[in-house]
Amino acid sequence: MGRGMNNTHCGLSRIALSLSIAALVAAPAVAAPAAKRVPASAATVAAAPAPAAEILPVPLNPVVPAALRVCTAKTASGLGTRVLKAAEGAKPGASDYVLVNYIGYLAANGTVFDQNTSQAFPAGGVIKGFSEGLQLMSKGSVWRFCIPAAIGYGEKGAGPIPANADLVFQVELVDFKTEAEISAMRAEVQKQQAGADAPAQAAPAAPAADKPKN
Repeated sequence: MGRGMNNTHCGLSRIALSLSIAALVAAPAVAAPAAKRVPASAATVAAAPAPAAEILPVPLNPVVPAALRVCTAKTASGLGTRVLKAAEGAKPGASDYVLVNYIGYLAANGTVFDQNTSQAFPAGGVIKGFSEGLQLMSKGSVWRFCIPAAIGYGEKGAGPIPANADLVFQVELVDFKTEAEISAMRAEVQKQQAGADAPAQAAPAAPAADKPKN
C-alpha cells in the first residue's frame, strides 16, 4: 500500500507539472515593452552660443525706450514736463542750491549721455531748460523734462550731445537750500576745521606747595 501511494503521488505530480507546462506553452507570449521614441528635436542638443556673442560693448551705453522720451505738458518757453512722482512744498529759486539725482538722454534715439546721483549746484547754473524745470519741482518729487535744443545746448552741442539735439532728463529733487543757508553751513564747517587744526593748549601748572618753615 505504501508503494502504491508513492506511485500515485509521483503520477499526480507528473500530471500537475505537465498541465502547468502545457498551460504556460498555450498562453500567449507577453510582448516586451516598446522603447519610447525620443523626438528628434529633444534628442538634438541646441548648440550653445559662441562666447564672443556675450561680450558687452565698451563703453556700455544704455538706451531709453521711446515711451519714456515723451512729456505731457509744456511751458511757454517750450519746455516739456511730466510729473512722475508728485510732492508738495516750497520750490527752489534760481539762486538756491539743489541736490538731485538725474539721467540725461537724447530724445531722438534714447541714448543716455549722462547720469549722476547726489549732485549739488545752483538751480540757475545749468542750461535754461533744466533750470526752468528745477524751479517747478518740490522736494521729493521726480519729473521728466523734454528740453528742445533752443533751451538746451543749441547749435554748439556739448561732448556726446550733438548740435541741435533735443534732450530728455529724469530728475529727482532730493533737497535744496538757499544761498544764505549754504553760506552758513560753509562757515560752520570752516569753524570746525579751524578748531580741529588749532594746537591743544597746555594745562596751567599747579602752584608749588609752600615749604614748611623751621
